[in-house]
Amino acid sequence: IFADSFNPPASPELLIGAYSDLYSKFKAYEQQLEQKKVTYQEKLPEIEKSITLVRHLKEKKDSGDTVITRYNLADTIYSKAEVDCSQGIVNLWLGANVMLEYTYEEALELLTSKQTVAKKDYKEVSEDLTFTRNQIITSEVNISRIYNWDIRRKRESARAGSS
Repeated sequence: IFADSFNPPASPELLIGAYSDLYSKFKAYEQQLEQKKVTYQEKLPEIEKSITLVRHLKEKKDSGDTVITRYNLADTIYSKAEVDCSQGIVNLWLGANVMLEYTYEEALELLTSKQTVAKKDYKEVSEDLTFTRNQIITSEVNISRIYNWDIRRKRESARAGSS
């Protein structure tokens, strides 16, 4: 029996407490991973949309056309603008209130590298989440087994004491 393998033998309460602590840690880690996964699920479409837009601007530059677009001035107010694509420059938000100017080629290179890293990280987070969920299930099963073993042991000792 697992509890008897310790010297001195571990009490069921101690084992259940240890597995409950482990379970709590796994649940907290699962929540962190879930948040990361949601962040990547939001980030990836934004990156893909940006790549598509830069490619579109580059195509318009190569063909010598201008782009007419609508942009958001306020929550419900939009305005029409004509974008001159001949300069081949685009501004990208990098985060933390930082915007930098890139050529179309540099922007595509940066965005595709960010996309590759984000996809890799998303895959790793998904795998870690699967592993963590399996560990949570294992912890729950072990807690149940120890609890049931303790109940059986107490019933057997009660029967032996009453005989």
